[in-house]
Amino acid sequence: MSTSSALQGKTALIVGGAGGIGKAIGAAYVNEGARVVLADRNGEAAERAAEEIGAVTGVTIDVANEDSVKVAVADALTALGSIDILVNSAGIATQSSVADMDLAMWSETIAVDLTGVFLVTHHVLPDMLARGSGRIINIASQLGIKGGHSLAHYCAAKAGVIGFTKSLALEVAEAGVLVNAISPGPIDTPMVEAIDEEWKKAKRKELPLGRFGKPEEVAPTAVLLASDPGGNLYVGANLGPNSGDVMP
Repeated sequence: MSTSSALQGKTALIVGGAGGIGKAIGAAYVNEGARVVLADRNGEAAERAAEEIGAVTGVTIDVANEDSVKVAVADALTALGSIDILVNSAGIATQSSVADMDLAMWSETIAVDLTGVFLVTHHVLPDMLARGSGRIINIASQLGIKGGHSLAHYCAAKAGVIGFTKSLALEVAEAGVLVNAISPGPIDTPMVEAIDEEWKKAKRKELPLGRFGKPEEVAPTAVLLASDPGGNLYVGANLGPNSGDVMP
C-alpha cells in the first residue's frame, strides 16, 4: 500500500528491476504512488519482484538486443498506457586487467552497460517527446569518473553513460523531458558481491562511512529526480550517493 504520493498517477519502467538498485527504486516508486513495470533479463525474476513490491508486472528484456528491447517497451506501454519515467539500471561487472581482457569481455560489458542504455532510451523517448514530458534516470557509477583497478571496461561504459546523459539532456530538455544520472559508490548488490573480496575490503577502507551503501539508500535520489517539484531543475545532473567516497 502506498504511504506517500510524490509520484501519484505516474508510470515508470525500471530496467534491471529484478534485484539490487533497480528493484529498490521500483519499490520506492510504488510506495510513492506510481504504477511500475519491472524489466529484466531474467523475466521470471522480474515477475516475482513485481509481485513482491506491488508493481503492475514484470517483463523480459535483453538490453543488448534491439528486438528484445522493442518487445519489452511495447509490453510496458501496453501495461501502463504511457511511460512517464524510465530508469536504466541494468548492468554487469566483471574483473580483468586490460592486458588479460579479451574482446568478448569488453564487448559484452559495453553492450549491456552502455549500448543498452541507448537502445532502451531510443525506444522509450518518442512517446515522451510526443507527450511533451518525461523523466529518464540512468544509473551510472562513480567509477565512471574516477576509474577502478581491473574494471576498465566497466568504468569506460559508465563514463559513457554519464556523457550520454549530459548530451541527451541538452537535446530534449526544451521538449519537457529531463534526463539525469545517478552515480552511486559501492552498493551491496549481487553484482558487487561477485567482485573480488580483496578489492571490496580495500574499498571499504577508503570510505568515510566505512561501509558500502544499500540499494534502499540510493532509491530516494531516484524519487527526487522523478518527482515534481523536486526534480524540476535537474538537467544533465549526475548525483552521487557514495558513502563519502571522494570523486575528482
